Amino acid sequence: MTTISFARHLFLPAIIRHTVWLYLRFTLSYRDVEDLLAERGLDVSYESVRQWVLKFGPLFARQLRCKRHRPTSQWHLDEMAAQRVEELGALRHGELTHTILH
Repeated sequence: MTTISFARHLFLPAIIRHTVWLYLRFTLSYRDVEDLLAERGLDVSYESVRQWVLKFGPLFARQLRCKRHRPTSQWHLDEMAAQRVEELGALRHGELTHTILH
């Protein structure tokens, strides 16, 4: 995995990462992100936000995809789902899979 270079950028990498995260995580416009950062005392133009999203967004996504665990054939049952199934009395042999899958 290659490291992301923040060379020749005025702002700290943490600020750039947070800005890109704000834009991509929530349905905000570039100007909305600019306003959020201005409320925190950062003077960032919406054009800088746009350039950072276009430059760093795909790189961050690639890093996240590489860190994600590969799917396996083993399933883990959520304990809340198991408690709910127990309450329904469906833990008898054969009924658990029928209840979960249908």
